[in-house]
Amino acid sequence: MELNCTRKDNVGIVALHGALTAATVDAFREQLRSWQEAESDVLNYVVDMGDVDFMDSAGLGALIATLKRITERGGDLKIAGLQKKPRMVFEITRAYKVFEIYDSVDEAVRSYSD
Repeated sequence: MELNCTRKDNVGIVALHGALTAATVDAFREQLRSWQEAESDVLNYVVDMGDVDFMDSAGLGALIATLKRITERGGDLKIAGLQKKPRMVFEITRAYKVFEIYDSVDEAVRSYSD
């Protein structure tokens, strides 16, 4: 799993590549936490999952824990670009009720200014 963090319109874009599973969630947490410390003025985030081909319950748990941490700081986290298999995890667990999910990163970023 690779993680690339950038900013767009003062929104943190977290682009994931590969699988988000029990084997990769620690790397996800550490890399994201490091970027958040360096960019502490960013409150709102979009997780771009367009290149995530598989996600298990540990991956979903890491996203929920990240959402909780961000909302406690007054921000929000939205999901964009879900592929078929990860989308099934969101649907089966009803996690789509917890996250706002968008088809594209641009759409998710724009939602913060609406």
